[in-house]
Amino acid sequence: MNTLASTHSPPQRATALSSWLTEAVDNSPLILFRVAFGFLIAAEGFGAILTGWVRRTFVEPTFTFNFIGLDFLQGLLGETMYVVYGLMGVAGLMVMLGYRYRLAMLTYAVLWSASYLLQKTSYNNHYYLLMLLCWIMALMPAHRYFSVDVRQRRVSQSVTCPRWCIVLFVVQMFIVYTFASLAKMYPDWLAGIPISLWFAGKADFWLIGPLLQQDWLQTMVVYGGIAFDLLIVPALLWRKTRLFAFGVGVFFHGFNSAVFHIGIFPYLAIALSVFFFPPEQVRQVFFKRKPLVTSEVAAQTSYILPAWTIILGIVYFSWQVYLPLRHHLYEGNVFWTEEGHRLSWRMMLRTKSGSVRFMVEDKNTGETWWEEPRDHLTPKQARKLATHPDMIWQFSQYLERTYQEKGYADVAIYAHGKVSLNGHERAPLVDSSVDLASVSWQPFRHASWIYPDRKLPE
Repeated sequence: MNTLASTHSPPQRATALSSWLTEAVDNSPLILFRVAFGFLIAAEGFGAILTGWVRRTFVEPTFTFNFIGLDFLQGLLGETMYVVYGLMGVAGLMVMLGYRYRLAMLTYAVLWSASYLLQKTSYNNHYYLLMLLCWIMALMPAHRYFSVDVRQRRVSQSVTCPRWCIVLFVVQMFIVYTFASLAKMYPDWLAGIPISLWFAGKADFWLIGPLLQQDWLQTMVVYGGIAFDLLIVPALLWRKTRLFAFGVGVFFHGFNSAVFHIGIFPYLAIALSVFFFPPEQVRQVFFKRKPLVTSEVAAQTSYILPAWTIILGIVYFSWQVYLPLRHHLYEGNVFWTEEGHRLSWRMMLRTKSGSVRFMVEDKNTGETWWEEPRDHLTPKQARKLATHPDMIWQFSQYLERTYQEKGYADVAIYAHGKVSLNGHERAPLVDSSVDLASVSWQPFRHASWIYPDRKLPE
């Protein structure tokens, strides 16, 4: 018994795990993903300019809803953002080619992060995932083969990488898909309400518009979405279901791309599937001239896993688990209050609409008047503002600063509006009796001026 206990002791298990993670494996999946990733992020950078997205999001607005606390990013607004996205496009091509890879990948990671954190009007989880992947890729030795850097001898060629470079992507996608599935398990989604509302607006969509109106298809989308997100990673990991799961994934993401027009994400998700295939299989298909990584070659290559990287990994993934669960720390329905909604893989789960206007009071004279958001914001910003309490608070702070610049020493700002969640009856989202110019933002606790659900307190 003592021998058995010793064999399975925690230190030995940790050593075995460390040895497994640092084992040299064929780096073909990482190299292939670098090429695909570079192409996609280049398309994202150049495409945002060519489609007018940069103009609508960063050039036309004079104010954006940045992540709270990062107001300094407002200095990037304007035509500077054309340069930012142009640089990202170039950096993406450099990543694809493996030319000055580290510099290019770090450049894209910094610029995309700044762009992402500068505005919440066009927020989605796909942009957040792209930001995470950019920083992960900046750490990867993804330019050690099939790259300009190798050809120009900036780095030595290698046909292997430590196994953790592959496992990291698998764990990340397991977190993304699993929490996306769990988030769908709420009454309105199970009743098909968001899907029916979205598909109602696509009745004339190509040849499948009428099909999208069918109850049976909407039911398939509702429960198929839950099942896909929950099972896709295990199915890709299991050899017997891998090819079938990959085919389902291509169809699933292709359908989303065609119907919902969500940019590069579907293709990025398909590209990430490469990490679930055996590296040797990837080599045989895409890099036939690449030397075979035999057990002897792997044994001759040693990698280490420094303690600081282990600590960093534990902290990173603990944070990734905390973010989707943090809404339980707040009072109320996360779909209504939005507290704990962002960065939590709640992807395309609900639809909200509403309106809001702001009453301004000069505290010195008692005079009051109304401000309409559309007089200060783009139509898209005004629509998003009405349904997001943090943006309502930010706009109140913006109005206060605006009136102070006009010479009003002390003003109060009150938000009056109503919101509909998933087509339900409209109800007030925030307490219109609270002066939002005088309250501070509490990032780790429920804001008492936000109603916790659609029902007003008695």
